[in-house]
Amino acid sequence: MRAEGRRWGRRERVLLWGVLVVAWEAAWGQLRYSIPEELPKGSFVGDVAKDLGLQLPALRDRGVRVVSDSRTQYFALHGKTGHLVTAERTDREQLCQLVEKCVLRCEVLVEGEMNIYGIEVEIMDINDNVPSFREAEKELRISETSAPGSRFPLAEAHDRDSGPNSVQSYELSGDEHFSLAVQAGPGGDQRPELVLMKALDREEAAFHELVLRASDGGEPARTGTARIRVAVLDANDNAPVFSQAEYTVRVPEDVPVGSTLVTVTANDADEGLNGHVEYSFHKISGRASDIIKLDSETGEISLKEYLDFEEFSSLDLEVQARDGGDLSNMAKVTITVTDVNDNAPEISVRSALSEISEDSPLGTVVALLHMQDRDSGANGEVRCSISEKIPFRLEKSFENYYRVVTTRELDREQVSEYNVTVRAADGGSPSLWSSAVLWLRVLDVNDNAPVFAEARYSARLPENNAAGALVLRVRAWDADWGQNARVRYRLAEGRVRGAPLSSYVSVEAETGALYALRSFDYEEVHELGLWVRAEDGGAPALSSNVSVRLVIVDENDNAPQVLYPPAAPLLAPGAGWAGVELAPRSVEPGALVAKVVAVDADAGQNAWLSYELAKATEPGLFRVGLHSGEVRAARFPLARDAARQSLVVVVKDHGRPALSATATLTVVLAESVAELLSELGSAASSAAPGEPAGSLTRWLVLAVAAVSCLFLAFLLLLLALRLRRWRRSQLPAAGGGALRGVPASHFVGIDGVRAFLQSYSHEVSLTADSRKSQLRFSAASCCDTLPARPPPAEPAPLLGEDPGAPPQAQPNTDWRFSQTQRPGTSGSQNGEEGGAWPNNQFDTEMLQAMILASANEAADANSTLGGGTGTMGLSARYGPQFTLQHVPDYRQNVYIPGSTATLTNAAGKRDAKSAASSGGNKKKSGKKEKK
Repeated sequence: MRAEGRRWGRRERVLLWGVLVVAWEAAWGQLRYSIPEELPKGSFVGDVAKDLGLQLPALRDRGVRVVSDSRTQYFALHGKTGHLVTAERTDREQLCQLVEKCVLRCEVLVEGEMNIYGIEVEIMDINDNVPSFREAEKELRISETSAPGSRFPLAEAHDRDSGPNSVQSYELSGDEHFSLAVQAGPGGDQRPELVLMKALDREEAAFHELVLRASDGGEPARTGTARIRVAVLDANDNAPVFSQAEYTVRVPEDVPVGSTLVTVTANDADEGLNGHVEYSFHKISGRASDIIKLDSETGEISLKEYLDFEEFSSLDLEVQARDGGDLSNMAKVTITVTDVNDNAPEISVRSALSEISEDSPLGTVVALLHMQDRDSGANGEVRCSISEKIPFRLEKSFENYYRVVTTRELDREQVSEYNVTVRAADGGSPSLWSSAVLWLRVLDVNDNAPVFAEARYSARLPENNAAGALVLRVRAWDADWGQNARVRYRLAEGRVRGAPLSSYVSVEAETGALYALRSFDYEEVHELGLWVRAEDGGAPALSSNVSVRLVIVDENDNAPQVLYPPAAPLLAPGAGWAGVELAPRSVEPGALVAKVVAVDADAGQNAWLSYELAKATEPGLFRVGLHSGEVRAARFPLARDAARQSLVVVVKDHGRPALSATATLTVVLAESVAELLSELGSAASSAAPGEPAGSLTRWLVLAVAAVSCLFLAFLLLLLALRLRRWRRSQLPAAGGGALRGVPASHFVGIDGVRAFLQSYSHEVSLTADSRKSQLRFSAASCCDTLPARPPPAEPAPLLGEDPGAPPQAQPNTDWRFSQTQRPGTSGSQNGEEGGAWPNNQFDTEMLQAMILASANEAADANSTLGGGTGTMGLSARYGPQFTLQHVPDYRQNVYIPGSTATLTNAAGKRDAKSAASSGGNKKKSGKKEKK
């Protein structure tokens, strides 16, 4: 019972060890199968899908296939069943000629997972070969003196099968003198020997015929035969003797062909023919006989072909020495082949990617490689390497398999493709190496936004351009590739003067060309700011913006517009300008008589105006300021000079070509009311020759009534102003200042200088004495642009007042513009030709804008002091046809009619006293009155 328990315990342990071995092999990915040789193509080997746990539908998706190092693929994987089947005929004797255990190795590659599994298939032997002898007939020479019991070696039979299917037994038949004995060799092989059972007698029988039969252990057994002929010889009592019982030699595999590997020697004590020794191979494999040869006379074993350590590492031979008396002896020869580093490592690409996305994560497997070196020892140790300059590295996967994986993020914009060179070197001296190149293309990902060629764009476009004119081209590049690098352009949303930006300009989506959709007018739009967006074709799309500044360049497309003198309503449109100005007969040279006020809607040089006198009744009597447009007396009027002087002034701008306009002025030289009325009457009669003479009286009555109404309104206004001043004087002073009480609308800020906005007028005062009426002209009189409160000076004399009243005060010379304060557009007051022009277009525009803004504020105060249309030009510049909102530059209008003095702005004399004195009405000294 105890023995039986121990026996069962051993069986359980053996079974446990078997389970552990199978589990260990499965854990390491090794599958083992065994099949008999000579199976037909397509025979079942094993269920790989089941053993590896692979699902049948996934075999095709994962790309499962069988790979092998040998040139011939002996196994294949059935895609529908997952079975491993034979792909070629397997002949064990051909595949494993010198190997006892024949094992074929292959691998199953799962490309989808980049995994590899090893498979070993053992080829089992079948009894498909017949035992055969090297020589079908063998002749033995035996001396008749040989004693019974003598043994003579026979040739062994060779069977290409192994194990039980190899040679198992020998049989001898044919003669009673001989028997067969089988001896076991050192390697367990059987060596047949011929045993002499009965003494020979040459005289009785010179020859004996024998048959040697060899049988294997197969079922059914197969046999092979050899015929042995024994020749009976005379006596030979000494057999050859080898110098060594066993010869051992080591040779490198690269030994040259024809080299002697080893020399065997045997000596025979006999003489003559019985002492002559010949050498022959007694035992040698078929492959070894093709590589080496034996010299029968010298015993030299030499090389017929190159040795290959990878084919066999050693050769075991038996050499027989036979003398002339047919006595022989044998010696064993062992030739050991040493390995030489004659094989470079082999790199096989089992699986590889040809494309990889640039956003692939780190550690992405791009290739699976197999390394092999047919050498052994250090010569077969393979070391793999890859360049460190590329973002890839090698990882060992399974045995001699390596993976090529990424080490960092890829950037297609820097490197679009890689040639990955894998180098494998062995450990020999000198080392042999080989390489394999993997070509990998990097696929683009939309990770770069378009970049414009310039940080910002600007262009200049002349006004009045044609619709659809090309403005400029914007250009953007995208570092990506293909659709991700296709750039399209579009405008950002915006509005200009209340209209959509897209109604002004457009951009071509493909080329980035910016076009003007309408004709621009500089007077409406000076410049245009917009944004252009560049967007690529990726998903999602990336974009970038760039600013574009479009500057409209002014052209001389506006002729000068004359604001004063106003247009004559009785004339046809386009016939020019007309106006009436009054001047005393005693006007001095240089005195300001009138002024032509004009403006140009253009800018810069196109808005710079110049004035010239084109036509005059008396060419030398008046002159016009080149830049100011002021009409001044050039000399004293003469008695022969006509009372009505007609002047035609041409206003030109500085554009190319220059545009111009004309203004017609009528200057009446008169010293008395009768002379003035007479001249006006003659003008009226000349203007309307068909009108009856009684109409002149009617016009005179209307004129006197209008003047009386104006005088009454003036008295009421003066009374109101004095009452207002008295009320303010009762209040505590709010603060001092030379300009206290002056409305802000009466100032215009030019370059930090605050100047009074003033206009000039002729004040007409009528006095009556016992003899006749007399018309008096004040030397200078300010109008409504003076301070709102009336000055403390005495008011102007009324009708009927004593003519001996104090004379009028002269104009205050403190109110003058300095040279630096004189307007630039129309020049200086006292020297027109020397006036300073604006430096640039921007200054001119700013000047005009400020003047127009101030003029609008002053227009309300001026509107109450203008004369009506019935005054026939006495206050023509303040009539309804001349409004201050059209005045471009009121700094040019500060002058005193009939005097050479101009107003300046003296900073130190802005007190109330000086303001009052400048507003008084006094007679000019030296002025003559007609009695």
